[in-house]
Amino acid sequence: MKPTIVLVHGAFAESSSWDGVIDPLLDAGHPVVCAANPLRGLASDAAAVADVVRAVDGPVVLAAHSYGGAVISNVAADAGEIVGLVYVAGFAPEPGESAFSLAGMFPGSTLGDAVQPVPRSDGATDLYIAVDRFHDQVCADVPAEQADRMAATPRPATQEALFEPSGERPLWREVPSWFLFGELDRNIPAELEHFMAERAGAHRTIEIPGASHAVPVAHPNATAHLILEAAALHATA
Repeated sequence: MKPTIVLVHGAFAESSSWDGVIDPLLDAGHPVVCAANPLRGLASDAAAVADVVRAVDGPVVLAAHSYGGAVISNVAADAGEIVGLVYVAGFAPEPGESAFSLAGMFPGSTLGDAVQPVPRSDGATDLYIAVDRFHDQVCADVPAEQADRMAATPRPATQEALFEPSGERPLWREVPSWFLFGELDRNIPAELEHFMAERAGAHRTIEIPGASHAVPVAHPNATAHLILEAAALHATA
């Protein structure tokens, strides 16, 4: 049975960010599920993705972008037959680390200067990326018209989710991982990605020259290729 690929979007995005990646995965014969990441809290978001995994029959490769990487790192190992983790410009936290604490670990992230807080009536704070900063901050290597659509259709993450400490059992300690990211990522610096990939013992680490944070959008074929590599390792095991 070929692994099902479960795709997890990050903050300031939605499942459509995976549109260019889906067809190559389907063409290779893999079932694909785009999980709706709630973006409300790290532990609760991970539980929601774990529920999606539990509904899948057979092996699963989890692939996640940005904050979604922190989410899949917190999915319970017994949620299903999870055989690979692919971090696409994604966070891979240690216990106690948050997305924002990691983003500031190495120089280069300008995300904090680009976010726009929107207080909610329930006491939480939604974070958006300012529309006039979105193209340069997130997807500088995407055409302007496409960037404008992305800026107009974000799903906010709560400030609380991005500051929430990661749990005690990161899944990357138990499941093989792969990392793909852009050289010029302004959300998660490439230096941080190399650091996280090394400590996770990644099977492969790929830095795309000149690429922005929006790797699944700007480089869908490279993204799909690495996900298929992760799935193929299970097939040969």
